Amino acid sequence: MPALSPALRQALLALPPREKDQLLARLVAQDAVLTEQLAFRLLEGDDALAQRRAALQTWVDDPVRGFHQTPNDLLVILRQLQARLAYHGKITGDARGEIELSLRLLLNVFRQQPGLVARLHGPTQPLLQHLVRRTQLALQAAHKLHEDYHLELAPATNALLAHLWQSGAAPLAREAGLPQPAAEASEWPVKS
Repeated sequence: MPALSPALRQALLALPPREKDQLLARLVAQDAVLTEQLAFRLLEGDDALAQRRAALQTWVDDPVRGFHQTPNDLLVILRQLQARLAYHGKITGDARGEIELSLRLLLNVFRQQPGLVARLHGPTQPLLQHLVRRTQLALQAAHKLHEDYHLELAPATNALLAHLWQSGAAPLAREAGLPQPAAEASEWPVKS
């Protein structure tokens, strides 16, 4: 996005307030993401973040349970849900919630679809690669959070890593350099 020249910036700031307001409203309306970010920040109440998280949690918990004809069916659903989680983070700035829900989604796959993740072979390879990559991204994002959040995320992270290392994705996890789960569920996993 090009920067404003100092002269244009001065001219914009010198506009009458009513004209500035109209111009601002027109510009904001052109960007759907900015519009939703502002609606979240300015119009929704204090409990809006909790409500959005709860709605997403319902989305994360439901579709993984069903029967899927192929691993690719599940992979398509996972990609759609991950996109929803990323959009939530972009709109709300809720990095911790996005990570928590991502961990929950990945854990649900291992718990509720053990047959699809048990073996690494042709049809399951894209799904298992996706699970390893998403686990890696969730861990990287969690490392950027304050260390106090690591205590809250440690049980889910360790459970996910345990499932990952016991599934058909173990060779892919080793290749990606993912850590083993910590000895204590409340400890943050560390690369060996």
